Amino acid sequence: MKASAFVYPWDVNGHPEAARRIAGLGVPQVTLAAAYHSTRALTPRHPRHRIVTAEHAAVLYPTDARWEGRRLRPYAAGDWAPGDAYGEAAEALADAGLEVHTWVVLAHNSRMGAEHPATSVVNAYGDRYPWAPCIAQPATRVYLTDLAAEAAVRPGARGTELESLGWYGLQHLHAHDKTGGVGLGDAGHYLMSLCFCPVCRTGYGAQGLDPDALAAAVRDALEPLWRGEPDDGGWTGVEKLLGEERAAATRAWRDETARTLQERAVRAVREAAPDGFQVLLHADPTTYRVGANPGVDPAHILGVADGVVVPCAGGPGLLTPFAEQGREDAVIAANLPVVAGMGGSPGTLAADAAAARECGATELRLYHAGLASDDDLEAVRSALASR
Repeated sequence: MKASAFVYPWDVNGHPEAARRIAGLGVPQVTLAAAYHSTRALTPRHPRHRIVTAEHAAVLYPTDARWEGRRLRPYAAGDWAPGDAYGEAAEALADAGLEVHTWVVLAHNSRMGAEHPATSVVNAYGDRYPWAPCIAQPATRVYLTDLAAEAAVRPGARGTELESLGWYGLQHLHAHDKTGGVGLGDAGHYLMSLCFCPVCRTGYGAQGLDPDALAAAVRDALEPLWRGEPDDGGWTGVEKLLGEERAAATRAWRDETARTLQERAVRAVREAAPDGFQVLLHADPTTYRVGANPGVDPAHILGVADGVVVPCAGGPGLLTPFAEQGREDAVIAANLPVVAGMGGSPGTLAADAAAARECGATELRLYHAGLASDDDLEAVRSALASR
């Protein structure tokens, strides 16, 4: 199976050996960040730094004239990725013989939420999630569609992987996070991720729901979880807590909103891209899921994009619903973490890849070549050489 390693520009720029070292892993491709959220990242081999702090979501290249005069526009990176950091890294990686695809993070932007709070998801209690732009809002949808097209189609790129192209919710890695005191499963996270901004309130109304009554019902449904009662999880848990009709109506609004945004963004990328450009989405096969791998309908998304990148840290099971669609030309990439210090298992990569193939994977994605230790990378190299 073809494998690609995730990389940040700051892993490569200023490090003369980085591109060659990544090519030496045995991967023919890299997925290089072109637009990324705030992060604090280790660079264990870089000659000039060991920690990079990306202070806010940013594009890692110079933007073009399409953004002039617009209220919602991408933020330039600071000194962690100055100038055309993406382009510099892409050139070095291509010179090392690697095929370069872009990695584009979309509906995940804390700075936009801080500077433009009305763009954020608002939960049933009135709390805003500044990291989570509401994808139902028209201006946000235009912003995300244009960002997808610009960030994806960088010079020389052969394809793109679009992350967070859907609903984001409560779950979010945050500085000194203190949200784990109550065990919320799928049902609790769904209810805490329902948005009640003005656009979503209108959307619920179009589904026959009174938005005020719905917000009150969500708050009532969450009360047992705050008391410590178990979350039954899954969609049946949502239906039990909220009621089947209300649950179905909220999902209808959210599913349609996500589907149409995904269609528009992929279409915009294709219109900007050269022939043969590959478009993949990071995705989960259950539509009500939220986050970096937002839920999609497998049959629908494989008719829109060229394939998906599927999280497999918990095992390969999420691959099966995509593989069952029978699309022989679809890319179904298993995303396997290979950084031991972040919970990955580079030592079992060969076995994990074999299990992913059995569940329908056609390719591998390895997270993350820049963050991994030398021992982790040696394990990756050995696993790929043994295939």
